[in-house]
Amino acid sequence: MNSVWPIAHDGGAATGPAARLSPATLPGLPASVQRPGYDRDATRIGIVHFGPGAFHRAHQAVYVDDLLAHDPGWAVCAVSLRSPDVRDALQPQDGLYTLALLGERPSLRVIGSIREVLCAPQQRRAVMSRLVDPDVRLVTLTITEKGYCLSADGIDAAHPDVSRDLVQPEQPITAIGWLVAGLRERRERGLAPYTVLSCDNLADNGGRLRRAVLDYARRVDRGLAGWIEDHVGFPRSMVDSITPATDDALRAQVASALGVEDAWPVQREAYAQWVVEDDFRAGRPPFERVGVVISSEVEGWDRAKLRLLNAPHSALAYLGSLMGMGTVAEAMREPVLAGFIERLMREDILPTLTLPVGFDPDAYIGAVLARFRNPAIAHLLSQIAWDGSQKLPVRVLGTMADGLGKDGRVDRLALVVAGWLHFVVRQARAGDALSDPMSAQLLRIGAAATGDAAHDVAGFLALESVFGALAADARFVAAVREAYAALGDGGPTAVARALTAAVQA
Repeated sequence: MNSVWPIAHDGGAATGPAARLSPATLPGLPASVQRPGYDRDATRIGIVHFGPGAFHRAHQAVYVDDLLAHDPGWAVCAVSLRSPDVRDALQPQDGLYTLALLGERPSLRVIGSIREVLCAPQQRRAVMSRLVDPDVRLVTLTITEKGYCLSADGIDAAHPDVSRDLVQPEQPITAIGWLVAGLRERRERGLAPYTVLSCDNLADNGGRLRRAVLDYARRVDRGLAGWIEDHVGFPRSMVDSITPATDDALRAQVASALGVEDAWPVQREAYAQWVVEDDFRAGRPPFERVGVVISSEVEGWDRAKLRLLNAPHSALAYLGSLMGMGTVAEAMREPVLAGFIERLMREDILPTLTLPVGFDPDAYIGAVLARFRNPAIAHLLSQIAWDGSQKLPVRVLGTMADGLGKDGRVDRLALVVAGWLHFVVRQARAGDALSDPMSAQLLRIGAAATGDAAHDVAGFLALESVFGALAADARFVAAVREAYAALGDGGPTAVARALTAAVQA
């Protein structure tokens, strides 16, 4: 991280090195550090959030911090479902923590929207008290897909945590169990239900969460399930911002800049986006006043992100790795690769999209390219390259299918697919690991590659779970074969030559 923040003696009164960030030390921070622009003591908790990890604290909690300057009734009670670490770090700081915004001019901001931090296994009564507090009208979640314990159409009842909750629903340990327990208690007390908002990167997150909650509730109390079905909103949402993990280097730089210690600062790029469906049954925070997009077309925004952000990310991961690049920013400094990515977005991906109302494609593409070039974010291509067998079907292959359906060109998109194939072959030949659920199959196919495009591509296209019906489309097969052959031996020179031809075509 590029540290050019002012140090403490450039700002206010000096504090001892052992002092912690807190309401008492807040006034003495350097003048350049942004701090809450409202009276924290006048705020009321209106949101319970499950899963207060780095992403929530760098994203949704920041929007809420802005919101509290307009409406003090939406402060956050942050609830950890397992570990007490966040509570133990932030409780002595009265919930305050530092956000480092990473860019050419990095900046620091103290966030004050979290007014209470709880650990559910250790503070069950306090968590339930918040869930039945009439002031709480919204419950949000960032618990990763695994935390929802989902099945294809509802809850995974065989999951050990879910099966345990179904036996003891009054002592939940899962997020779904807590949501239903809180709603059951509110119904019994004659209170209006809260709205439940998933903020995880999960397709149809609100719909899938609703089905899981109803499935679980029916197994506990069918009457309660009917009440939830009739009265509880589960808005869909889309979130976006790159949030690197907190490390000791960040802690040290923040402490140096503030002049006080922060036990758990967080960092992210300056860019952030949040799109939320307007399905609130108990009053909605005026999110639109702080930059949240309220839309009935969340699916369209999500698809645009998937294709215009995630697909180019995968293109950079595989083609950039083959060219010897290490990070996204480094790859974007290679003119031919950067030019290829921009043409891919504007000429091959954008025409396949039906854009939602309010979506500005030129502004969005420009913002994505600027994000990719951000030198302060060391986003590793090797990490983006993980799980290609799962990512490519939704990021790239769907776009190719749509392009073929419109008789559009797919040769540049085919280079992305071929780049993945060459990447797998390279890993197999080098005896290197491949982070992918299908790694064993992929590495076997990669090890059997001969360099002949027809032979090698046929081996990969036999993976029906990846390529599906496209493997039988002669136009698709021909495009991938030609792209694979164009990449030659998959080395930097051959890849650069193929990209140059694709940009000039």
